[in-house]
Amino acid sequence: MSIYDLQFDDYGNTRALKVNAKGNAVLFHNYTNKGVAFSDEEREVFEISGLVPPEVKSLSQQVLNAQDIIQEKVSDFEKFIYIRSLFDRNVTLAHALLSSDITRYMSIVYTPTVGIVCQRFSSMFRQGNGLHFYPGNIDDAEKILRRYERADIRVAVVTDNQGILGIGDQGAGGQAICLGKLMLYTQGAGIAPWHCLPISLDVGTDNEKLLSDPKYIGWHHKRLTGGDYLAFVGKFTRAFKKVFPNALCQWEDFSKQNAFTVRDTYVNDLISFNDDIQGTGSVTLAGILAAMKIKSEGLKDQVYLIHGAGAGGVGIAEQIEAALVEEGMAVAEARARIFTLDSRGLVTTDRSLDPYKEKFAKDPGALPWFNSSADGALENVIEKAGVTVLIGTSGQHGCFTKEVVTKVLANTERPIILPLSNPTANTEAIPEDIYNWTDGKALVATGSPFDPVNHGGSEYRVGQCNNVFIFPGVGLGVIASGATKVLPSFFTAAAHAAADCVSSHDLARGALFPSVDRLQEVTLKVAKAVGRAAIREGVARKCAFSAFDHNTDPARLDEAVDHMIWKPVYLPLEA
Repeated sequence: MSIYDLQFDDYGNTRALKVNAKGNAVLFHNYTNKGVAFSDEEREVFEISGLVPPEVKSLSQQVLNAQDIIQEKVSDFEKFIYIRSLFDRNVTLAHALLSSDITRYMSIVYTPTVGIVCQRFSSMFRQGNGLHFYPGNIDDAEKILRRYERADIRVAVVTDNQGILGIGDQGAGGQAICLGKLMLYTQGAGIAPWHCLPISLDVGTDNEKLLSDPKYIGWHHKRLTGGDYLAFVGKFTRAFKKVFPNALCQWEDFSKQNAFTVRDTYVNDLISFNDDIQGTGSVTLAGILAAMKIKSEGLKDQVYLIHGAGAGGVGIAEQIEAALVEEGMAVAEARARIFTLDSRGLVTTDRSLDPYKEKFAKDPGALPWFNSSADGALENVIEKAGVTVLIGTSGQHGCFTKEVVTKVLANTERPIILPLSNPTANTEAIPEDIYNWTDGKALVATGSPFDPVNHGGSEYRVGQCNNVFIFPGVGLGVIASGATKVLPSFFTAAAHAAADCVSSHDLARGALFPSVDRLQEVTLKVAKAVGRAAIREGVARKCAFSAFDHNTDPARLDEAVDHMIWKPVYLPLEA
C-alpha cells in the first residue's frame, strides 16, 4: 500500500492527501511531512505526538526559519544543497521558500548555479531523485515507469546529458538540470511536484574526466552512438508512451544532431518538445518582439545573425523564420534574412554540414560580398549583411567585442544584442560593456541573470532571456487543453504572450523581459495562449487529468488553467 493517495478536485488539482500510514512513515515522506507544522489533531491521528517538538509552527514561520538558514550558507552551491535537501524532507516547505523570493532562489536551483551542480553531481549525491535509465535496465523501462503510475505523472523532463548548458557532456550529472526545470514547472505552472518526473537517459559519457573519476556514479562507458543510441531512446519512448500516454515529455539538453533527430522522430508518437530548440527559440523571439515595440519597427525590417549554430541557435533561427512566415513573408525571403555562424564562421552550403545546419546555410554564390571563408568572419558578416539583431549562443566568453557591437550599431539606431550563453562565465558580452559601447542605445537581454546597469544617469534593468518564461506555460497549456501533440505554432503564440507581459514602464527603460518575480503571471498568460492555439489547430481534447471539460471553449479553457494551479501550502491530510 502507498503511504498516500492523491485526492483531486474537478479541475485535477490536488485538494488533499489520504495518508495510509502512521508514525515515522508520515514524517519520512517529503509529500506528507510538515515538520513542526503538524496540528495537535494531526499529531494524534497519525501517531506522531512525541516524534516532533511540541510547539506548532505555521508554514510562514518555517519559511522565515529556512531563509535564515540559507542566509548563513557561504556559497550558492551550498544554498542549492540546502534547498534540495529541504525538498527531499518537506516538498511543500521547499516550494514555499522558493515562492517567497523566486528571483533570488531561481538562480540557485537553476542557472547559473545548476551548472556547478551538474559538474559535482557524483560527489554531492545524497539520494535518488527521479529515474536513471542505462543499458543495464532499459529493457525494464516499462516496469520501472509503472512505479510512478499512482503519482499521476503529467510532465517529465528527459535528458541524455550531452549538451548541458554551455559546459557540454556531464554524464549522469545532467539529472540536476531535470530537477531544476521541474522545480520551475511547479513554481511557474503550478504543476504539483508529485506530478513531475525527472529522467536521465544515461547512454554513457565521452567526458574523460568523468570516466577516469572513481567517484563517478554514472554508467562508466563511452556514449552509445548511431543505431545503438537510437534503439536505446526508442525503448524508452515506447515504454513512456505505454505507461503515460497523456503526459508531456520535454526533451532537455540533447546535443546537436541528436536533439533534432529525437525531437522530429517522436513528434507524432509522444506529446513532446525540445526545450533547447523550441523553448529557446520562443523566448528569444519574445525578446525580439518586445524590442520591436521599442523600435517601432517590424520583424521583417531586421536582419538576424545567430553566433552559435548548435541546437539552441538553429532553434532560434527556426522560430524567427516561423514568425516571419506567420506575418506573410515567403519562406525563402524569411530565411534570407537569417544568418548563422559556427566555430568555422558563416555556415555555407559549400561546407560539409550536420543535417540540422543545412536549412539556414547560405549559398556563397548568392552573396556578392562572400569570396572566401575569411569573409564569413563575425564582423564582416555583420557589416556586409547589415545585421541589426545579434544573438549569441556560442558559449564563447567575450566574443561580442566592442568592434563587433559597434558594427551592429552602424546598421541601426537601436541594435538588439542578446548574449545568451550560459553559465555567466560563457556569456558573449557583459551588459555594462554593451551599454557603454553604444551609449545606452543597445537593447540588451542575457541568458544568465545580471544586476541592473547604471549608464549616463539612467538605470537599465537587464532582462533575462530565460526559457522559464516559456516552457512552464507551454506545458500547462498543453496539459490543460488536452493537446494531442505539440505544434510549432504553440511557440509563436507563447512568444507573443510573453512579449505582451513586458510593461510599458519596462519597455521605456529598454527591458525586453518581465522581471522573474512575475513568473507565474507570465506563465498563466502563455498557457492560455498555447491552449487557444491548440483549439485553433484542432488538436485540443478533454484534459486527461481533470473531470472538467473545456469543450474547446477558450473561456472555459482559461477557467481550467486558473484552477489547475497548485500552491505551496500544506494540504489537508485525511486518515
